[in-house]
Amino acid sequence: MHASEELSVQLERPQGGVALVRIHRPEFRNALNSVVRQQLADLFTELGRDSTVRAIVLTGGDSCFVAGADIREFASADPIEMYQRHTELLWDAIGSCPKPVIAAVNGFALGGGCELAMHCDVIVAGESACFGQPEVKLGLMPGAGGTQRLVRAVGKFQAMRIALTGCMVKAPEALAIGLISELVSDDQTIARAMELATQIAALPPLAVAQIKEVMLAGADLPLQGALALERKAFQLLFASKDQKEGAAAFLDKRKAQFSGE
Repeated sequence: MHASEELSVQLERPQGGVALVRIHRPEFRNALNSVVRQQLADLFTELGRDSTVRAIVLTGGDSCFVAGADIREFASADPIEMYQRHTELLWDAIGSCPKPVIAAVNGFALGGGCELAMHCDVIVAGESACFGQPEVKLGLMPGAGGTQRLVRAVGKFQAMRIALTGCMVKAPEALAIGLISELVSDDQTIARAMELATQIAALPPLAVAQIKEVMLAGADLPLQGALALERKAFQLLFASKDQKEGAAAFLDKRKAQFSGE
């Protein structure tokens, strides 16, 4: 473990190539305050630059992912104060992380917690997981991607229902509408996320990085521009040693040994 118990965000390196980031504020159901946001941003920036890290698992633990933002920090704030916090810079450290990020979600992922999960690339949820954007019930609206990422994930009509009513979306429904990647039993959530991360970590990191970058960037481009971006990235990978090794291993009927070059 690379973080002390006093930190609200803890880092573990359980196995080669995989980092496990754990939010640990159980007394506040892992609510996101400014300290947690900053610790997450610092850690994801560090992991994004670490060549030994090939995949990241983000979790809140066995019983709660993130129950929301810490309301005490903004209940009486004014607009200029909220602007000057520039929390978008802290969120961007997660959303723009070049490494694949897998969320392991048990229990509540509400408000900022749902937005945090949607900053990830894959979401593995336990049967107890419950998603939602209840900001409207506080006279607010989602402010960290909860309208924009949600509509891109599940489409207009589900996103409108979720954001306008502030309803809870339980894990089976979340799977049905495309909000999560996989549904497992609660005791397997982190293990399954780690399994996926380990699979990804064993694959060629340049190819993995290009897949993530092109898929995210292309999603908001016109189709022809996105296809051109995909072609250029595809062509670029032919300069990598791992591409030559992967092709040779396939033809030789042996296991490839990827070097990350």
